[in-house]
Amino acid sequence: MAAMQRIAVGIEYDGARYAGWQRQAEVPTIQAAVERALGAVADHPVEATCGGRTDAGVHALGQVAHFETSARRTMRGWTLGTNTHLPPDVAVLWAAEVRDDFHARYSAVGRTYRYVIQNRAVRPALARDRACWVHQPLDQVAMHEAAQCLVGEHDFSAFRAAECQSRTAIRRLDRIAVRRSADAVLIDVTANAFLHHMVRNIAGTLIAVGLGEHRPAWVAEALASRDRRAAGVTAPAAGLYFLNIDYPDEFGLPVSATGASAMIAGA
Repeated sequence: MAAMQRIAVGIEYDGARYAGWQRQAEVPTIQAAVERALGAVADHPVEATCGGRTDAGVHALGQVAHFETSARRTMRGWTLGTNTHLPPDVAVLWAAEVRDDFHARYSAVGRTYRYVIQNRAVRPALARDRACWVHQPLDQVAMHEAAQCLVGEHDFSAFRAAECQSRTAIRRLDRIAVRRSADAVLIDVTANAFLHHMVRNIAGTLIAVGLGEHRPAWVAEALASRDRRAAGVTAPAAGLYFLNIDYPDEFGLPVSATGASAMIAGA
């Protein structure tokens, strides 16, 4: 029997009709779709481990997963072969052989999400499942100013879901930026890791600032409170994109979210 080989793949998906990444009984998930497709190419069952689980309705432009296989295929063969077995709203972008010590989740040193808000008077049609719609004008400058207090290492208890299973709410947020692109307001957040619903809770809080319901200093007060009730509502899943994962250069992995980022999310 051939020795096991570890392969990493970059994946993009429209999460609108899926119950998130993690495999679940009786509902469609990204993990189940990817594992079926990889297994068809490998000709044996495959278990895929992702770099960051996404919730129901959340999209990804640069998800990364790894799996082990005894099958020998070219990297082009893994990519194109897997895509022939995937539904149209999920695609493998690349495949790369990696060392045995590479782990899609634990080798990551940073993750970036984008939250997309369509900010116009009329509801979107094309972006109905791909953006959060806010019909009142948003002040993106105030949102950006308010967000800067979140940079650094903090206890993000005020921005974690009640069902979050992480042992600690301490996270290091490296960068957050809010900007406007035509009628879209984009929130980009990079951190070492994220809590459950953390980005959506931050987005909901910043939207309240952008609408003038709270002053920018309110975000710092909510953060300091460590109380979920002190922050804003959870923004809809449709606006959230998992943009990319950063790994040490030694692994030599491709960058996934480039052209698709510009086309879909208004980069």
